[in-house]
Amino acid sequence: MEKRVAIIGGGISGLLACKYTIAKGFHPIVFEAQNQIGGVWAHTLESTKLQVINQIYQFSDFPWPSSVDMIPHNTQVLEYIQNYAQHFGLLPYIKLNSKVMSIDYEGESQEEMESWEFWGGNGKAFGSKGKWHLQVQDTIQGSTKEYTTEFVIICIGRFSGLPNIPEFPPRHGFEVFSGKVLHSMDYSALDNATAAEFIKGKKIAVIGSGKSAVDIAYECANANGKDNPCTMIQRTIHWMLPDLQPWGVSIAYFCFTRFAELMVHKPGEGLLSSILATLLSPLHWVMSKFVESYARWKLPLKKYNMIPEESFVKEASSCQILFLQDNFYDKVEDESIVFKKSKSFSFCKEGLILDGENDPIKADIVIFATGFKGDEKLRNVFADPTFQNGITGLPTSAVPLYRQMIHPRIPQLAVIGYSESLSNVHTFEMRCMWLSFFLDQTFQLPSIKEMEKDIKTWEKYMKRYAGNGKFRRACVGGVPIWYNDQLCKDIGCNPRRKKGFFSDLFEPYGSADYKELVPEI
Repeated sequence: MEKRVAIIGGGISGLLACKYTIAKGFHPIVFEAQNQIGGVWAHTLESTKLQVINQIYQFSDFPWPSSVDMIPHNTQVLEYIQNYAQHFGLLPYIKLNSKVMSIDYEGESQEEMESWEFWGGNGKAFGSKGKWHLQVQDTIQGSTKEYTTEFVIICIGRFSGLPNIPEFPPRHGFEVFSGKVLHSMDYSALDNATAAEFIKGKKIAVIGSGKSAVDIAYECANANGKDNPCTMIQRTIHWMLPDLQPWGVSIAYFCFTRFAELMVHKPGEGLLSSILATLLSPLHWVMSKFVESYARWKLPLKKYNMIPEESFVKEASSCQILFLQDNFYDKVEDESIVFKKSKSFSFCKEGLILDGENDPIKADIVIFATGFKGDEKLRNVFADPTFQNGITGLPTSAVPLYRQMIHPRIPQLAVIGYSESLSNVHTFEMRCMWLSFFLDQTFQLPSIKEMEKDIKTWEKYMKRYAGNGKFRRACVGGVPIWYNDQLCKDIGCNPRRKKGFFSDLFEPYGSADYKELVPEI
């Protein structure tokens, strides 16, 4: 009997999962809640561009067209993703306007699963006798239909769907404010013309310090200028880099080379690797200061008190760095954008009152660019409370996913898009490649105890390098090659993808280095 595979989400990770499972002979069904594929790129801000050059954000077997900008606009990114799906014939496998309301496992009892030595009973993809039942809602008709599959791949991502908005004490929240309040998700969902009209001539306060906050502030500044400046209120300041070439050196040499990773204590490393990382730690500090000095030289960070407390390498290890529009600080200099830093604030009728200040920040609109409740979104997929509580682990620990994909105690299920990196397309593709080999019975998983031990080593790494409790972001940005090496070893291929010792050590790694591993469909 053919094993059925369901994929939740039609963004980048969902499309990759679809393509790689097809290549192994499966006939997956992809459920996408929106009316088009593309994930977060289907609804984004007019001013948003890719954070990296297109060669870093590229499918291994589908290069960008030569006519596309080096740092593509969001419309070009969405078109690229849609063309990928069309080129490889993925569209017939995708059900749009199909929202997965819950998934429920039917099979072995909880007691029996807890007694397993291996995942699913024997460490294989289809080792258990159970099945997953998916309740899927047609978002247009409102009707619900049940689907049954042997394996589920969750590709819903962390940065959409469930907005994170702070709670306020009574009489200090939205209810006392005379203006409008919304989340960046709602603003991004507006079409460009509606968004432009919505912010035109308005005093706007943006809460947040990530990429969405920066892009929204930039749009508001372009629309309203200094007559109605946009106030950007930040609790934590992140490294905002002016470009991808600090002092003329590509950022790839700092983030995507084996030499850069020699300076880092890696999860599960041996004695020699540990000694090298210790000896090279001063060089790691120098590398961080090299990038930071460029940002401080190129941008008036000190003048506006915008120097982060964390180092560049820690920010990169938690996937917190971002790149600015070319003239972003021109908007700051002409007072179209005003920075404010505050740990807390409250609402008043006229706008916002920051902690420690008496005069309110007057605003007509307050936009929360405060991220999403990724953990809660992932938990809500499951109907079983045991799986709900187990999938994201404790708040004090890293998310318990082996290889950032497999929960040791939840059978016949993988999560692709939760853990992130500085090059998500490449990382997601490597995971889907690994998963396709696993589904095809090329290898089996180690014991549950070994998987849980490995998860702990990654947790230790993330807590060491992420800084400020950001280990929950589950970012592999500091050691992407080390991570890929583990996936390669699992599927039985050589992790050294470049020819020659020095090339392998010093040249940046990317999706093209793994192209030979991509199966044809």
